Amino acid sequence: MQLFDLTGKVAVITGSSRGIGRAIAERMAEHGAKVVISSRKLAPCQEVAAAINARHPGAAIAVAASISSKEDLERLVAEARAAFGHIDILVCNAASNPHYGPMLEVSDEAFRKTMDNNILSNLWLVKMVAPEMTERRDGAIIIVSSIGGLRASVEIGTYNVSKAADFQLVRNLAHELGPHNIRVNCIAPGLVKTDFARALWEGPMGPLRVEATPLRRLGEPDDLAGAAIYLASRAGAWTTGQTIVVDGGVTSG
Repeated sequence: MQLFDLTGKVAVITGSSRGIGRAIAERMAEHGAKVVISSRKLAPCQEVAAAINARHPGAAIAVAASISSKEDLERLVAEARAAFGHIDILVCNAASNPHYGPMLEVSDEAFRKTMDNNILSNLWLVKMVAPEMTERRDGAIIIVSSIGGLRASVEIGTYNVSKAADFQLVRNLAHELGPHNIRVNCIAPGLVKTDFARALWEGPMGPLRVEATPLRRLGEPDDLAGAAIYLASRAGAWTTGQTIVVDGGVTSG
């Protein structure tokens, strides 16, 4: 058996119409998985699914779902099962950051939205897929967090609190689901050149952030895909409850 082979596996990946989620979906399809492309708007998901299917016929479907809606996520899981029969891999990649600025200035509404979208929605999805994984005694759950959860910030502190909570969510779930042979892990990216993080890397701050990165470049979405393949495949069969930092070395000093 090839260590990184995902043939026969089905992966649901939120926030996969662009950025890190799209890169993970494309690479998982390359490694043999069927992938469910999902974000709030259907058209971009359909475009990504079509591009994947052009290279790997029948490997992808598109399902629009908002992580803020439990009903949407239930439909996402149901449509994934209807199309492919089962779910082996869950990648919780979608997140939101409605407040940019000091935490002392965040509104109650923005704080709750951040916590609901970045923590509670992940728990919802895990609870939706865990029963079948438990019955099968096999499954891989990956939450895409951020190195922001390891650091303080006066600009994105609220977001960072939610990402730190994801680390603990993974640790707890790894202990709850481990006896059923279900692995639960985090990936913590550094600053990646995505639309979601554009405010952090575009403009005069960009070169400063590059200079602060030992590898002297910002991340690209595809830089995160390898860690996801590892965690989802046989290669990561004895890895659970962990956070893999992929940041070009930023947090090493």
